[in-house]
Amino acid sequence: MGDLVKAFILGIVEGLTEFLPVSSTGHLILAADLLGATEQRWTVFNLVIQTGAMLAVLWEYRARFFRIDVQLYRNLIVAFVPAAVLGLAFGGFIKTHLFHAVPVAIAFIVGALIIFWVEGRHRVPRVEEAKDMTWLDALKVGVAQCAALIPGTSRSGATIIGGMLFGLSRKAATEFSFFLAVPTLIAAGAYDFYKHYALFSAAHLEALAVGLVVSFISAFVVIRWLIRYVASHDFKPFAWYRIAFGVVVLATAHFGWVNWSNA
Repeated sequence: MGDLVKAFILGIVEGLTEFLPVSSTGHLILAADLLGATEQRWTVFNLVIQTGAMLAVLWEYRARFFRIDVQLYRNLIVAFVPAAVLGLAFGGFIKTHLFHAVPVAIAFIVGALIIFWVEGRHRVPRVEEAKDMTWLDALKVGVAQCAALIPGTSRSGATIIGGMLFGLSRKAATEFSFFLAVPTLIAAGAYDFYKHYALFSAAHLEALAVGLVVSFISAFVVIRWLIRYVASHDFKPFAWYRIAFGVVVLATAHFGWVNWSNA
């Protein structure tokens, strides 16, 4: 399979899963394994194309991002710091030991159980809109985001479900999760590309461009859909999906039905 086809498929996977509580990183690890895209440059590729999804957020919320909104910028900085610090400290260890099929599948299932637990709690939201969040609300969401350093957990899932647990409405938690993705994932992608740019040649840039464009388009569609979805639905269907997906991966690894090279 050619690099452009692999880039196209991985771009779709990234865009469709980045903002849903199902773990884009987990899906990309497994998809790359199935596609045979297991060289280190593909690992970097999967981080860099997240920038395409982030540009979809910037476009959808351009009126909010590109006006002077001191409170939003402050909250994003506060929420960004915890995961940035832990990511720099433990990123190498996590990539070495957890970027494999079985740990990802286990994280899928554990994350689903947490979603069920939070959704089952009776609660009255304390913060209805993302614009009303305090810096302490942002810090709590930032701490929740640290759980997403474990692949398969889901950055969106950690921030949305964590935000709901800490008193945000479903809509406020979802929107702030979108906003927080921008500095978090652009920084992660840029840092990883800077560290490993020697892995890429001019011949690889075309595939990278395809991945970025496709992830932008598919993420834009998901953002529009998810905002409408959370107005009248909970996240339990995603929890069931996570359990089914995790069980399938564990079963295929255990019985040898799929040769997970990174199991």
